[in-house]
Amino acid sequence: MGGPASPHDAPLRGLGLTPAAVASLGRYLDLLAAWSSRVNLTAARTPQARVDVLVAPVAPVAPSLEPGLLIDVGSGNGSPGLVLALLRPDLPVTLLEPRQRRWAFLREAARAGGRPDVDVRRARHDAYHGPAARTVTVRALRLAPQALAPLVRPGGRVLAWGPVDGGDAAEGFTREPTPAPGVVAWRRR
Repeated sequence: MGGPASPHDAPLRGLGLTPAAVASLGRYLDLLAAWSSRVNLTAARTPQARVDVLVAPVAPVAPSLEPGLLIDVGSGNGSPGLVLALLRPDLPVTLLEPRQRRWAFLREAARAGGRPDVDVRRARHDAYHGPAARTVTVRALRLAPQALAPLVRPGGRVLAWGPVDGGDAAEGFTREPTPAPGVVAWRRR
């Protein structure tokens, strides 16, 4: 692996991550910092802030992900979808991002993080034509679980960071205990 240390390494180590996860997430966050001057990817301007906003809320969920495809909707800056892909290299991951510059960033970030196998698609959730996922993730998009139903297979889960539409009642879904603070979970019936 070698190479210069990332300014993100110390804050990432503070989360108790493995050395491999620190290295891959550091490369992703370094690229995000470089691209943020041209593309509005995050308001977090320091290494600690980027780790606090993009990785810390996501990392606790990674161990509880079930085997199978993960689809992240509106992937934008890579959190939570790419972060989960880097923390769980055993999972196949598809990132959906309709905006061209963010899509281009995600393709580069997946490669930089060591996951060139991540399927980065320039598409909205309602234009996705692929296999349904075991897990669908979304952050800061006001989408009800029903809007994501075509993407998640029966028995699969929707995990949402941030505000969501639908609250506790979501037709065809059962609300589950939160897998981490700030995350809402539904299981598709």
